[in-house]
Amino acid sequence: MIVVIAGTNRAGSNTLKVAKLALRQLQAVGEEATLIDLAELPAQLFTPTVYGDKPAEFEPFQKAILEADGILTVTPEYNGSYPGILKYFIDMLRFPESLVDMPAAFIGLASGEWGGLRSVEQLEMVFHYRHAHLFGRRLFLKGISKLLDDDGHLLDPELTRRFDELVSGFAGFCRKVRQG
Repeated sequence: MIVVIAGTNRAGSNTLKVAKLALRQLQAVGEEATLIDLAELPAQLFTPTVYGDKPAEFEPFQKAILEADGILTVTPEYNGSYPGILKYFIDMLRFPESLVDMPAAFIGLASGEWGGLRSVEQLEMVFHYRHAHLFGRRLFLKGISKLLDDDGHLLDPELTRRFDELVSGFAGFCRKVRQG
C-alpha cells in the first residue's frame, strides 16, 4: 500500500486536490493506496504531553505509515518552506522505525514561480535524515491555482503526462525497494 500525504491542514487546499489526484492515479495503475489528510489529525495530538505518550486516536495514522510500501508527499510551499503541520506530523511518528528504508517521493506546489521547490528540498533532507529511500524524480507545480479545473484535474496535457509518469514511476520504485 502506498500512502499519499496531503501536507497541509488548510481547508479546501489545492494540496488536497493534488493528493487525491495522485491517489486516483496510483489506483488506476493497480496500486493499493490510501490518503492521509493532515486536516484529520486528532485534536488530542496538540497537547505538550504527546511527545511522550501519543493519544490512541493517532494510532491509525502511525499504523498506515508503518504498513506502507511507500509514501508520496504532496506539499505546498508556505513562507519558503513546508507547512508546520507536516513537520509536526513527522515529529509525532515513531523514531526511527517509521521512515527507515521507506520509499519516498514528493510533489511540490505553490502559487509562485518555483512550485514548491524549497519545501520539497527541505522535506527531502528530513526524510533522508530518517533514512528513507528517496525517489529520483520530483514534480513542481507552479502557479497551482491556474493548473487545476473545478474537479481537481490538471488542465495541461503535458503536465498531466509528467504527473502520471512520476506517480507510476514511484509505484514501480516502491516495488523494487521492497523486493530488496
